[in-house]
Amino acid sequence: MQMPQPHLSPTELVLRYAAFAGLATLANLAAQRLVLAGIEGRAGFVLAVIAGTGAGLVLKYILDKRWIFFDRSGGVQTHARKFALYTAMGIVTTLIFWGAETAAWLIWQTHAMREAGAVLGLTVGYVVKYRLDRRFVFARAG
Repeated sequence: MQMPQPHLSPTELVLRYAAFAGLATLANLAAQRLVLAGIEGRAGFVLAVIAGTGAGLVLKYILDKRWIFFDRSGGVQTHARKFALYTAMGIVTTLIFWGAETAAWLIWQTHAMREAGAVLGLTVGYVVKYRLDRRFVFARAG
């Protein structure tokens, strides 16, 4: 027998999702700063964006799976399939994020504006990502 799913009010959902997006954004930017502290120039920028994206993705998946979609499924195969789907849904939204961050960097060429572009891109991307994840990754059977 399957356990009933908890229900979040729309306000609770938005606040929780926004808090998790904020945590993932902080993880993303912290990872970027760590990379940029050691590597400068274009190579540093590219590696920073990749490292930040990875850090934010893993954290957000863990939080969303458990506390947004209440997915209690387990097993390596199940997690691998869902994480692959979650990542695939994130490809388009990551392009939104990277585009905004890169545009800000190219226009202003300051780390403050790069981060502002990242925050804008992540915000738009997370709205789109929630809808994709709800429909394709964590859709309830039945």
